[in-house]
Amino acid sequence: MIKQLLGKKIKEIRKSKKLTQEQLAEYIGIETSSVSNIENGRYFPTAENLDKIMQVLKISPSDLFTNEYNDSNKALISELTEAMEKNEKLTKLMYKFYLSVKYQI
Repeated sequence: MIKQLLGKKIKEIRKSKKLTQEQLAEYIGIETSSVSNIENGRYFPTAENLDKIMQVLKISPSDLFTNEYNDSNKALISELTEAMEKNEKLTKLMYKFYLSVKYQI
């Protein structure tokens, strides 16, 4: 679920900036098919690519992760915890995100 929401948000922001998938892919140094897979919720971007996406789109982590969720908090926490346990870079990126929004909540 989080992959789909993140992908949808990236796509919405990319389109609002009038960028094509090809342009975004070129700017961050990945294949256009990878951008498509991210936007369609098939894959999470790597921590490095997520950072590059935010730089190219000139957005903060809170811009990307502000969504309305229908799942319970317990399910979201479980999914995030599982993803972070598998990826140290994601854990560090999520911590950066937390620091950027903790006083806005």
